[in-house]
Amino acid sequence: MTLDEAFLIQQSIAELEFPFTFQKALQFALFRTYGIPSISRLLIATTQFTDPATATKRYVDTEVLVAEFAGYHPKSDRALEAIARMNFIHSAYQRAGKISNDDMLYTLSLFALEPVRWIGRYEWRPLTDLEKCALGTFWKAMGDAMDIRYDESLKSAGEKGWTDGLHWLEEVEEWAEDYERRAMVPDVDNHRTAEQTTEILLWYVPSWAKGAGRKVVTVLMDDRLRTAMMYEKPAQVYFTLVAVIFGVRRFCLRNFFPPRPGFLRNKNTSPTIDPSGKYPFRLMDAAPWYIKPTLWNRYGPFALVTRMMGLPVPGDEGDRYFPSGYTTQDVGPKSMQGKGMEFAKESKERILKARMGSCPFVRVKAE
Repeated sequence: MTLDEAFLIQQSIAELEFPFTFQKALQFALFRTYGIPSISRLLIATTQFTDPATATKRYVDTEVLVAEFAGYHPKSDRALEAIARMNFIHSAYQRAGKISNDDMLYTLSLFALEPVRWIGRYEWRPLTDLEKCALGTFWKAMGDAMDIRYDESLKSAGEKGWTDGLHWLEEVEEWAEDYERRAMVPDVDNHRTAEQTTEILLWYVPSWAKGAGRKVVTVLMDDRLRTAMMYEKPAQVYFTLVAVIFGVRRFCLRNFFPPRPGFLRNKNTSPTIDPSGKYPFRLMDAAPWYIKPTLWNRYGPFALVTRMMGLPVPGDEGDRYFPSGYTTQDVGPKSMQGKGMEFAKESKERILKARMGSCPFVRVKAE
């Protein structure tokens, strides 16, 4: 399976088949990494995720970059620029020895594995082996583009190699399970990061319902993650509530909803650039970052409810939330905005030379 083919299959999964669950799975993949003290400790040190003034932007910036490189063709400028930007942001911490290869590989593994798990657990059907193979192929290629090393972690790395994306996915899952047993341990930094992230996940939940919302979030954790983040196991009634909600949703989707047509595909980024030279974001998960202040976005039903809750809508507070949209070069911490242009150029050239688009498991003999 080529990367081009894997991309198209994953795009169908994410935008047509299971858009809600796929999006939540990626969000929870990021959330799960905060159960690793070395990761949560770095986030605490940078203050990007513990300071309420920057936490929501950091969260949305991650969503933007993932949406850009996962939502557009792997050889497109948009995908390449997003990968290059992500590599630039990580590079400073990697040079300082603050991000390990294991932490990078673990994060990559969750972006490949959590959609498989969440769709199997909550959707009207599980993914097929072909679809799993596509996810494995796509995220293996992303790992290559991010210069993640596999030789010291996965048993088929090196001369042996993997047969396909499904084989890689199975080995990554085995490695990630072992890594969690060793590294996912209770730590106060895990808890602090989880608390801030939970506030973001419940951004649009009314204050009177946030207590129950936090319980629901802990239900979605397994025992290992819950322990690492220092949360108590909620009462059984919350587990039952979540099971009933998803059970009813699964039954309705399977029996009463036809396949989603292409013109209703769920895409969180605009495929066309705005006259301002920037791209508007379409997903309002936490504060209206990069959301265009259209009449609907400011005064539609959701906006009116948001106003009633005392939360900002697109266009509020001047340019604070960048209502004109984003350029990839400006996504990230304020200290990095507008920087890394030369790094991005070199990164894009390296990725293209690495046969981006072909099968990432085919071995090319040296000339």
